[in-house]
Amino acid sequence: MTAFALWAPAARRVVLLAGGRRATAVAAPGGWWTAHAPAPPGTDYGWQLDDSPDVLPDPRAAWLPHGVEGRGRTYDHGAFGWTDGDWRGRPLAGAVLYELHIGTFSPAGTFDGAIERLDHLVALGVTHVEVLPVNAVAGDWNWGYDGVGWYAVHEPLGGPDGFKRFVDACHTRGLAVVLDVVYNHVGPSGNNLPRFGPYLTDAGGGTAWGDVVNLGEPAVRRFIVENALMWLRDYHLDGLRLDAVHALSDPLAGHGHPHLLAELSAAVERLSGELRRPLPLIAESDLNDPVMIEPRAFGGYGLDAQWDDDVHHALHALLTGERQGYYADFGSLTVLAKVARDAFLHDGRFSSFRGRPHGRPVDRARTPGRRFVVCLQNHDQVGNRAAGERLSELASAARLRIGAVLLLSLPFTPMLWMGEEWAAATRWPYFTSHPDPVLAAAIGPSRREEFRRHGWDTSAMIDPQDPAAVAAARLDWTEPDRPGHAEVLDLYRRMIALRAAEPELRDDDLTAVAAGFDEDAGWFVLHRGALRVAVNLAGEPQRVPLSAPFGDLLLATGPVTADGDGAELGAQTAAVVRTRPGGV
Repeated sequence: MTAFALWAPAARRVVLLAGGRRATAVAAPGGWWTAHAPAPPGTDYGWQLDDSPDVLPDPRAAWLPHGVEGRGRTYDHGAFGWTDGDWRGRPLAGAVLYELHIGTFSPAGTFDGAIERLDHLVALGVTHVEVLPVNAVAGDWNWGYDGVGWYAVHEPLGGPDGFKRFVDACHTRGLAVVLDVVYNHVGPSGNNLPRFGPYLTDAGGGTAWGDVVNLGEPAVRRFIVENALMWLRDYHLDGLRLDAVHALSDPLAGHGHPHLLAELSAAVERLSGELRRPLPLIAESDLNDPVMIEPRAFGGYGLDAQWDDDVHHALHALLTGERQGYYADFGSLTVLAKVARDAFLHDGRFSSFRGRPHGRPVDRARTPGRRFVVCLQNHDQVGNRAAGERLSELASAARLRIGAVLLLSLPFTPMLWMGEEWAAATRWPYFTSHPDPVLAAAIGPSRREEFRRHGWDTSAMIDPQDPAAVAAARLDWTEPDRPGHAEVLDLYRRMIALRAAEPELRDDDLTAVAAGFDEDAGWFVLHRGALRVAVNLAGEPQRVPLSAPFGDLLLATGPVTADGDGAELGAQTAAVVRTRPGGV
């Protein structure tokens, strides 16, 4: 007999349907119901509540082969034949992350298709693969952030066994796997959670995605924490990226209860000790608040890292010249120097986009730079443009190379967006396949109006429901060998290898970072110990001071010659130089 448990506190009667059998559930404390039935792995099952004839999928179903509205299927996590018994994980220190979307990373759009491309990532030199959400969503394709089956792997991607094959294959190649998980909202299509209980609440006005997750309910908090532990334990994952944690409204925090994120980090820390491998939690947060990564003992949430949008904005605005929307305060060398040292630009200072002071300073003396994940591009910054343009459309080829050198020289944890490493020409627009016709008809006009308000031209926007949107987003794997792309790929490989070989480029002591620049002349120098990362953004060659005698040229994107305690850099050129003792 198989035991089943369901949280449905408002139900008066609950019936389990499993493999053609019916079993009346027994009420248990706290709104729980339990039932038993013969249901070996592979048995389809679902729940009926009260007098409704509807058979609902289990909110904790590990397998939803019939979609998010169909019955679940029992699944044995212990049956998979793992081959990674010697795997001990990889730390964030010195890491290079690579963000990818399974459905558009390979032509097949599946876990098995992605496995065929893993050797490319090994040759590139990345250490961690960060996968966009793979939980079950309505329809065939989606970014993954509309998940409603939190415990199940989306079947069109390959289901639970497919994901395990992918993780196992990554570990075989020395790649760690971080999964993006969404606990701040539930997708708008196929969401049956409210029929079971108060998983959601409209308290506080909700979010841009609808009602918020009800963190005032202990059973819902348990639902989240146990979900995170499941991914790390049963799928052998090496970490989680927590989506938009600023949208987690926790009414219990500060009232004799830790914030959910602190509760989660404590639980994951215990599991990490049991498994004897690192399990970092990485927050996406719009708050610019180091509370995310400060120790729980000092009132922080104890997470391992957080995304740092300010570094992205500083690089993007500098390379493209864009200043609209949230880029308004960025784009100068002054700002680049500040974020290189302090991680945040808005650390209590006024944000013109928000119309108020924003953020809190980072304690540079006790906060290592590895706790900030930074990028030139990511799924949000590309996909949330009207047409899904990549940086390769927005900046010159020379400036793209400068951006790559800067990103991989900063004292933070760098992350690449799939295809960035060869300046992919394919766009990555927003795409959905919502089966609900009302939602399907509304999604395109809603996005178009949002982009108009941001000041973007929507004439090239593809309707998210059009299959052409997801087709356009798939990487073109013939590009890496073509002229104009192969050279960029070679630069990324060389720069990642240089970062791995030079401890000073991996040094994440923020107090050791210094920068020199001339805003008018357009040169910038990042000091990394005895190394200098020199950049000439001007349209003509110029001398860039290094503040120490020129030693060895380690890497350059254009012509560079030694000039005493400086270097003559060609127009739009970046270089990594080892200096010699002496000089200023």
